[in-house]
Order: sequence, then C-alpha cells, then structure tokens
Amino acid sequence: MKWSELSWLYLLIPGLPWLIWYHFRSLSDFPAWQKRLSLVLRIAVVALLAAALAGPVLMRDTDQQMVIFAIDRSESIDNAARKKADEFIDKAVQSAADRDVELRFLEFAKRPAKLQQSWDDLQKQVDESSEAGSESATEEVEETELKSGLGDSDDPQSNEPDDTQRGTDLDAAVRTAIASMPPSRVRRVVLISDGNATEGEDPIATAADGGVPIWTVPLPSRSEAEVQLTRVEAPTQVRQGQPFYVEVVVSSNRDGKGYIDLYRGDIQIGEDDPKPVEIKKGENRFRFRQTVLGKRQETFAARLRGFEDTLFDNNESSAVVYAEGRPRVLMIDPDVDQTDSLRWALDEQSIDVEVRPPQGVPTDLTEIQGYECVVLSNVPATAMTMRQMDLIRIYVKELGGGLVMLGGDQSFGLGGYYRTQIEEILPVRSNFEKEREKPSLAMMLVIDKSGSMGGQKIELAKDAARGAVELLGPRDAIGVIAFDGSAYTVSELRSTSDKGQIIDSISTIEASGGTNMYPGMVDALDALRGATAKLKHVILMTDGVSSPGDFQGAASEMAANRITLSTVALGQGSSEALLEELAQIGGGRYYFCDSADAVPQVFAKETVEASKSAINELPFMAQTVRPTNVLEGIDLELSPLLLGYVVTRPKPTAEFILASESGDPLLAWWRYGLGMSVAFTSDAKNRWAGEWLSWPDFGPFWAQVIRHAMRKQDNKGVFVEVRREGDQTHISLDSVDDNGAFIENATTELNLIDPRLGRQKLAMRQSAPGRFETTIPTDQRGDYHIDLAQTRTSGKTSRVSRGITIGYSDELRLLPTDTTTLQRIATVSQGQYDPSPESLFEASDQTARQPFPLWPWLLMIALSIFVVDVALRRIELSS
Repeated sequence: MKWSELSWLYLLIPGLPWLIWYHFRSLSDFPAWQKRLSLVLRIAVVALLAAALAGPVLMRDTDQQMVIFAIDRSESIDNAARKKADEFIDKAVQSAADRDVELRFLEFAKRPAKLQQSWDDLQKQVDESSEAGSESATEEVEETELKSGLGDSDDPQSNEPDDTQRGTDLDAAVRTAIASMPPSRVRRVVLISDGNATEGEDPIATAADGGVPIWTVPLPSRSEAEVQLTRVEAPTQVRQGQPFYVEVVVSSNRDGKGYIDLYRGDIQIGEDDPKPVEIKKGENRFRFRQTVLGKRQETFAARLRGFEDTLFDNNESSAVVYAEGRPRVLMIDPDVDQTDSLRWALDEQSIDVEVRPPQGVPTDLTEIQGYECVVLSNVPATAMTMRQMDLIRIYVKELGGGLVMLGGDQSFGLGGYYRTQIEEILPVRSNFEKEREKPSLAMMLVIDKSGSMGGQKIELAKDAARGAVELLGPRDAIGVIAFDGSAYTVSELRSTSDKGQIIDSISTIEASGGTNMYPGMVDALDALRGATAKLKHVILMTDGVSSPGDFQGAASEMAANRITLSTVALGQGSSEALLEELAQIGGGRYYFCDSADAVPQVFAKETVEASKSAINELPFMAQTVRPTNVLEGIDLELSPLLLGYVVTRPKPTAEFILASESGDPLLAWWRYGLGMSVAFTSDAKNRWAGEWLSWPDFGPFWAQVIRHAMRKQDNKGVFVEVRREGDQTHISLDSVDDNGAFIENATTELNLIDPRLGRQKLAMRQSAPGRFETTIPTDQRGDYHIDLAQTRTSGKTSRVSRGITIGYSDELRLLPTDTTTLQRIATVSQGQYDPSPESLFEASDQTARQPFPLWPWLLMIALSIFVVDVALRRIELSS
C-alpha cells in the first residue's frame, strides 16, 4: 500500500483512546456488559471504515482474455490486403461474441514523434495502475493510446510536413499494443501486416522482451497493377567528358509496355520520337550512355509514363553525378552583354563562367552546388528573395562556396543590402559615414498602417523604417507619417543625430483602420517644404487601394518644390498603376514587392540612393594596403585608372587588400564559415573599369581573385561512396596519399544540410585503413547536401562535396510479404503464425492475477455492526 492509503489506518491510533474515554464518561445506566459490548462494536466499526478507506485488494487467478488487433494501415497495404484484413477481423469478432474476451483495435502506420517521446511515461503509468490494482488508469491509457492509432494526430501542430517520408513502424505497433493491456488480463496481440517495416527499431527483439504472445496474420503483397522506378544507378564521380552509363531499374508485378523518359537536370534527353519499352514481371534494367560536359555536378532523373499502373508517386527517381574538370563560376548581372570581357578573360585562365540575369539566381542548393563560386555583379538585393539570399549564405558558410560582389549603381548599399544575409557574408558594410561635402538629405517615410497591414507586414515595415534611420548621417533629417483613414505624425522631421528617439517612435505604430494615403502625402509635402536640406525625398508605401484623392496633384506639387517621390506597392492588392504613375511624376522610383520580406531592402536601397553619397566617380589609382600572395605577379602600380566605386566600410576582421586614393575599400576579403567572400567595390565592365579591360593583367588579376574565393575541391586520392539503407544513408570515404598509401588517423567531418536547410555536423569514424564512415538520417523527401572535410596529421585538409536525392518512400516500393519477420515475431513471443480467426480465442493454460477490491465488503460489515451498536445504545437489555 502507498502512504496515502496507510494513513487511513493510522486514524485508529487517536480514535481508540477517544472511544475508551467516552465509554468511561458515559452517564448511561445500561448494564456494564452491554456498555462494554457497545465499545467493542464501535472500535470494530472504526477499524472496518479505516480498512475500507485504505482500499485493500485481494489478488486472484483469472482466465479472462484481452486481445488487441494491431492492423497495418500503411501505404504498402493495397485495397485487396485491406479487404482481407477486414474479413479476418469480422470473423474474429463473430467468434468472440459468446466468449469472455475483451477486444481492442489499433491501426498503425508510422510512429508519431509525440508517442515516441512519451513511451516511458506511458509504460510507467500502466505499471503504477497495475500495482494499485485499479483498472481506471489502465482504461484511460488504453483509450488515449488506441485513439492515436500510431498515425496522424488530431493536433494540427503535430502533423508532419508533406516531404516527410511515411512508413510502417512494426516495432512501435508491438510496443504500444503491449503497453495498452493491463496485466490483470490474459493478454494476446494479433498483428495483421505484410511484415515490411520501413521505420523504427527491431520488432523481433521487442516481441521477445514483451512477455505477451503475438499471433501474426500475413497480408498479401500488392495485387493491383503496379510499376515502379526502383532506382537510377550512376557512378558517383566521373571525369569531364568521360562516357558512363546511367542504369534505370524498373520493377513490376506484371508484364507491360510504356515509356522511360530520361532527364539531365531539367532537360529531357534521348530520341525525339521515343519508342515504348517492354518490361517483364520482376526487375528490369535499362542502360543509357551519358557524359557530363561543362558542369561540376549533374542530376540524372528518370520518369515512367504510359504503363498500366496504380500508384504514380513511385514513378520517378534520380541520381547525382560529380564530374572533375575546370572550375565553374556562376555570374549574375542585369546586363548580360556587358560581362563578355570578364567572361572571356576568365575562360583564357581555364575558368568556365555561366552568366545569368537576376531572374536566374538559384532557388535550391542542388543548383548552386554545381559552381565553385558565385559572382554578383551590380545585382540589387530587391532582385532576390530572402530564401535565395539565405541559400547563398548557406552555400558559403556550410558548403565552402565562394562569393564575389562587384560594384555598380545597384550594388552594396545602393542595392539595398544593408542588414541582409548577403551583407552578413561580405567583408564590408553597406552603411558608411557621409563625407562633409555631400549634400544633406531630408526624408519623409509615409507608411500604410491600415488593418490589412497587420501581423508580419507592419513589423517588417517598422524594421524598414528603423533601417532607413540608421543609414542616414548626422547632417540628415527624417520624419515618419503613418496613415489609415487619416494621417498620423509618428515622428516629426528632425535630425538623425537623435536616432534613438526616432526609432522608439516608429515602434509605436500599430495596424488598424482603412486606407487613405492622400492626407499622408500632403503632410509629408508640408513637412519638407520648409526644410533647409539640399535633397528632399519621400518614400510612400501601401498594400491596398486608397480612398479617392488628388494624388497626382500632390505628386506634382512635390516635384515643383524639388521633392522626389518613390513609391512601394506591397502585394497584388495594391494600386500598382497609380503608384507607378506617382513615382514618374515625382521623379523617383517605383517598386513592387510580392511579399513584405522585401520591404526592408527597398527602404535601404532608396535611402542610400536618395542620399547621393554611396558613389564616388572621381578617377583613381588602386592603392595597395596589404600585400598578398594571391595577387603575386600582378603589377598594380602599372594598372590603369578606375573611374568610380561604391563607398563602403571594411569590417574589423576583414583582410583589406586594395583601397581608393580616399582610403575607402576597393578589394577586401575574409573567410566566412567554410567559404570565402570577396568585395570589389568598383566594377569589371565599361562604366568604371573601361581602361582595365585592355590591361594585360586584367585576366590574371580576376582569375587569381576568383580562384582564391572559390570552393577548394581536392579530390585527388579521395573516393566517396553513398549507399542508402531504408531511411538512413551510409557514407564512406576512402583516401590515399600521393604515394598510394592509406591515410590514417585523419580528422574527418561531415557537414549535412537536409531538404529543410537544417544543419548537422557529424564525425566520421575510421573503420579500416584509409576508410572513414558514418550514417546520416535521410527520412525527408528532397535533396541532401554533404561537405566532407579531412584534415591529416600533417595539417593538409581535403574537401569534397556530394549530393543525395531522396524520392518516394519505401512504402511505395513493390515488396513481397515478409513472412520471415512475421514468423519470427510469433515464434519468439510464443504466439502463432497465420492462425484462423476461430483459433484466436482458444482456451490456454495461462492465467493472470486479477485484483479483487475488498472495500465494499468491509463497508457493508461496518454498516451492519453500526446498526447493532445503535441498538445497544438505545435499548436496555436485561440480564
């Protein structure tokens, strides 16, 4: 018994003296023997009540059965197998109708994370309820657990994303079924499944340790017409131009005819008029001769079509091939034709360059991994999404890639990079101290605060306003107006020498009300009309359609007062045509932002643009600040003049290599994570570097800078093998030195980036001479990227990168019924394999210890004695 139960028995200790004292103080004139008998009965009543409250239990043997049916409802079970399972259960239920047996049903697929975390608590709860002899707690566990069904939770926050692989967790099903049954019953589990476990741990070991017989009922494999693309096999690593074979493995449960389409990246390859191929029941292999030209990595994918099929999610698979060859650089530039000089110069230096406009910025890591370096040439931050900038950051920091940013009127601060992920990577800052001779700026921010701006929109708008304040110099002035149905002055036009108070005022803006931007425009005009600054500018942002007003008149009045107006349309619901017209009238710029994420970059870009301070277009000679081996052989003293650059500030730990004659950074770099980033604040085309294009060292200069920045791939003597096993992938790295001897005791690390951009660093263990291995989880659908770094005892470090593409779940594969697993589960748990429904409830020699509560009997006896005691205290019995 627990202390709370025994405490009732301790009531007897103070209770007995009180009853005895009351007995001797009684004034009753009943006979002595009658009073003594009454005392004894009262003591008995108190003792029985205390014992009843303590809840004593009598354990007795019982043969009452409890049977739980664990039913496989995963994706590997087709309609025919489901029908067989339902028919088996119906017959079993009918057979149990006239028997003393309790039935429970549990449907399972993948074990949810919530259940896995609470397994120990669940087992503890069952144990405690068993010790207490109470069935109520056990029934509560059963109800909760069986409702979960080991499938999708009713809680929307616990649902798994669509890219998470779904599978069959037999181990979790067996564990849950056993834990759901109280030990006060003769327990039995009926496992109905195809036996193919694609998730979880070993169900056989769990069955052996569970102490409950498990009867296993095999379900048939898929009988519906099914064709799957089992896998695409290709060598992990080849040389540029080297022929190799891509092998496509197709499995089917019947003969058929259809088409196999092969893709290199997004481009379909093969015959223009393909012919159908015939497949036989079982495994079929098809080989395609391929080469990799001009790329560091290539993804080969195959797709099936035209076959008689039931499931279509398993008709595609892919493989990634890495090719050794010339390094590749991706250059992004809005004026593609202006990059020819740099592209040709690098080609002469054995560097391949692919040029794209800003629309071609990679949107996934698989694409960007094919390049050793990314060059952003005069690309504004507003041309990229937050995700694209984050991908570049991960590419540099986690995968060792290189980033080079070139100057221009849309680069650095002028491009709106202040406080972005890209500025975090760069060795220079986009904000700067304005020169004294630069004109002062007075700027008004007119921000929509209507109800539609609620949530993230208004928060990002406030961040953008705060960023604009931080970018301005002490001689500038800024004011903030917010509008809904009316206009409100958040912060009057004042000097930015008091930035703290202005930023605090911006934080008070809250979204509410309608949309009327005309009063805000008028208030901004009135505020700037009397300002003494040489430059006056208004930024107007809204996400909706305004109430009517003379907007064109207000914009014209601004232009007449030499006030420029730029407008920002946020989202499809805004007045795009009107805002674009107002920007034209006001002599400013118009921006359209698909999402609020881009607003801070637009405000930063506009602030720097309006200040007229970020560009210095006076001719200058490059000045060496810090000599470096990277530029060995380049005679910078003979370099021609550069005609301009973007003003920036070097970060404290950056390597400041070249400067302008004013001391501003021209060339700087630093290491960021595993990679390197470089800032060159002038350009490499006609506007500022026109004379450099004919300089004999133009090609060598840029080749040496870019080679210094690019990802270092040292594949000599290194071979990587990737092998997938269920929801995990085994990575092995074999390495030898220049003499062919195995590398020993090297520190080898694997940096993993999963499809959701989650990062994980793992140490690889040495398992044999020159071999290092580890296993990584790959249970999400999508692309995994790995960077392998090996540091030898000599200090030399080798790096290689690889990619893994995970397609459909193993649940969708054509697998035969795993009768071996089901038979072993039944054997080790002393159950039966493939029983008939009628045999499930056959009597056995097993019994269970069932608790029998005694408190009702004790209470009844106490009540009976109490009645007798009352009679003894009311009726005098003569002798």
